Amino acid sequence: MKEKIILDIVKLEWEMFSCVKNYGGRAWCQEDPETFNIMRSSQAEAWSEKLLQSYYNDLVHARSHNRNLMTEKYARMMESTFPEEYKTFAHRLPDLDDKTLRLIEKIIDINLHWKNELSKKYPKLTKRGRAIYTKDDSKDNTSFETYLRGELGTYSSKTIQLYYNMTLELWDRGVNGEEIYLLNMVKKYGYNSLQEAESLA
Repeated sequence: MKEKIILDIVKLEWEMFSCVKNYGGRAWCQEDPETFNIMRSSQAEAWSEKLLQSYYNDLVHARSHNRNLMTEKYARMMESTFPEEYKTFAHRLPDLDDKTLRLIEKIIDINLHWKNELSKKYPKLTKRGRAIYTKDDSKDNTSFETYLRGELGTYSSKTIQLYYNMTLELWDRGVNGEEIYLLNMVKKYGYNSLQEAESLA
């Protein structure tokens, strides 16, 4: 059941992602479904079935209302990377209630801590990824913090609550959620462990 939900989620996400209209034309990553599948399925595999089902419902609901959640995600990121352009369309993005905004920031705080832990533990592997903090954003480089805030801003309040519950549970158990995602990803590239991927990076 979980595998099917993940396949359905990634399929819907790709449909939306491949239709995103970018400033300056179509991005190279929109021509690379294989990498997209690896990245998105690696994240989804770290989630509970309940959270996956809620997010899948978000995608289906959005599609039925002619909303593209991938477009909205990248639009929200522009608040940091292209602030002047963002002001021209921000009013068209769905509003987020105060409780959801608070939960989003709590999720981000924990994930930033996890990212910092990973950067110290696997420096060669993580340096290939995004900068960690919004303060390091540029027009050519979007940080992990900004990306996560943009993505979480597209989830329903129910999905955010479930995501927060999962994040808090992992935190209380001393488990690094970002490490789970990264391990899922490197395994898809043929490595047996993060240590192996780090040694060959």
